[in-house]
Amino acid sequence: MSRPDWKDYRWQLLHEGPQDPLLHMALDAVITDEVGAGLRPPTLRIWEWAAPAVVIGRFQSLRNEVDPQGADRHGVRVVRRVSGGGAMFIEPGNSITYSLSVPQAFVAGMSFQESYAFLDSWVIKALHDLGIKAWYQPLNDIASEGGKIGGAAQARRGKAVLHHVTMSYDIDADKMVEVLRIGREKLSDKGTTSAKKRVDPLRSQTGLAREAIIERMLQTFSAMAPLAPVALAAGTLAEARRQVDEKFGTPEWLTLVP
Repeated sequence: MSRPDWKDYRWQLLHEGPQDPLLHMALDAVITDEVGAGLRPPTLRIWEWAAPAVVIGRFQSLRNEVDPQGADRHGVRVVRRVSGGGAMFIEPGNSITYSLSVPQAFVAGMSFQESYAFLDSWVIKALHDLGIKAWYQPLNDIASEGGKIGGAAQARRGKAVLHHVTMSYDIDADKMVEVLRIGREKLSDKGTTSAKKRVDPLRSQTGLAREAIIERMLQTFSAMAPLAPVALAAGTLAEARRQVDEKFGTPEWLTLVP
């Protein structure tokens, strides 16, 4: 069986203006389902955030991961995504988040670990192009000599795979550990200075504006495969909003694992 190649497909790029955290959760599901149904080609979506958020994984306990007082104090919205993996702390402008929605055939025959490495390969090349010695660290981290850069998560949905990544551009580590319980536990025995080192921001490693890093990422991707910018279709947006109302925005979904 021949190895899949990025240029076997004509990819679409979605990069809209800032959107509500709940809408991002629904868009991931809807776009991936559209790919699985053959309604759209493989899609790369760059996220822009309209508000700060904590995004918890599909199987995580809300109570174990999030300090509600800290979230309220900092105006942080807590949402749950369809993929597994760990909690992410997001502030607008301080992270780079993207999703790949691909046909199942693109990773057919790969183990979970192999698919993570394969689907992260383009962004690791982009980081190398930016002068960052980065690598894939199983199962779902992107690491560098300066520390962890980001984390990935996946969901298999019918005939498609959702793979999304959040990388830290300029994290407020002090705020993060007030909102995320898990971060506090990991850092409690290491002193406060460790918090600032645990997730190493891309800004300190590149000296570049966030937009310049995203531009380089897209240049790297476009050199690997045809990538055409498209606008978010009205039907896709309407379906995502419906799913926010009926699923992602409900207390039942947020507290799925209390």
